[in-house]
Amino acid sequence: MDKPLTKAPGSIPSTFLNYPLELDLDNLEADIAVLGIPYGMPYRTAEMANDQSRAPDVLRQVSQESELTVNHFDWDLGGPLMDGKPIRLVDCGNVTADRYDHGAHYQRAEEAARKILASGATLITIGGDHGIPIPVMRALEREEKITLVHIDAHLDWRDDVNGEREGYSSPIRRASEMDWFGHITQIGIRGIGSARTGEVEAARAYGADIITAYDMHDMGMEAVLDRIPDGGPYYLTIDADGIDPTIMPAVMAQTPGGLDWMQTRKLIHGLVKKGRVLGMDLVEIAPMHDVGNITMVHAERLICNFIGATVRAGYYD
Repeated sequence: MDKPLTKAPGSIPSTFLNYPLELDLDNLEADIAVLGIPYGMPYRTAEMANDQSRAPDVLRQVSQESELTVNHFDWDLGGPLMDGKPIRLVDCGNVTADRYDHGAHYQRAEEAARKILASGATLITIGGDHGIPIPVMRALEREEKITLVHIDAHLDWRDDVNGEREGYSSPIRRASEMDWFGHITQIGIRGIGSARTGEVEAARAYGADIITAYDMHDMGMEAVLDRIPDGGPYYLTIDADGIDPTIMPAVMAQTPGGLDWMQTRKLIHGLVKKGRVLGMDLVEIAPMHDVGNITMVHAERLICNFIGATVRAGYYD
């Protein structure tokens, strides 16, 4: 019997904000779908199952007050999460893995994402390391060009690491090779990362708009939004280390100077208003490094702001 594409989260089926669990992706009826993709393609043996693979379930379980989050007035949004509308949000569980075939995880992830996107739902993916957007971006295949918006401390243009071309240092390079991606905006780049001069030159040769964290703080988020082409469609990929470690410390590469909460919120709301955002992912959270749950609190707020912004932009009317 073939392994199912997805399975219920964790040992206790705790879904995102206690919304319904839906594993039948062939008959999906949803406006918004949450999908966990726990495992990336490892560069070395120790990375086959790292702490970031726990993040989808930990994030789901972080809110003990889901009824309040869903139904009470949310000052980030100007009202309750769904704005009183009959929006259908479902949790599609976690993509299944095979310890003997790491590539099969990506194949299932792409198939699951294709089914979700074909249903017309907005896809919210929780990783996992930054390799996991690669199968999702493949699933976004279409005729029109997609603008990719990337938040990260690192450039992620490596062609390969230890011969692996689909790991966490390569998602933007892989996106640049997909015909359906056009303009790429990269925000928050700073410090010392995996990029060598050759990767920087490749990104610039492609035409990527690299907005360092230093430039971002100087110009402000409104100016950053002005540099992103209008109209969409967009895909948003967020590496948690792109956010400042004072509010997201649970990352493997803490680097000072990232986006603060007000900038992150303004970017999410501003991008959703500019045009259709087909989906977003949040990756690279390592729960064991969290401090007082502060990373998970901000991660949930980030996703809720994205959901609430798409509702208020009329995506599902």
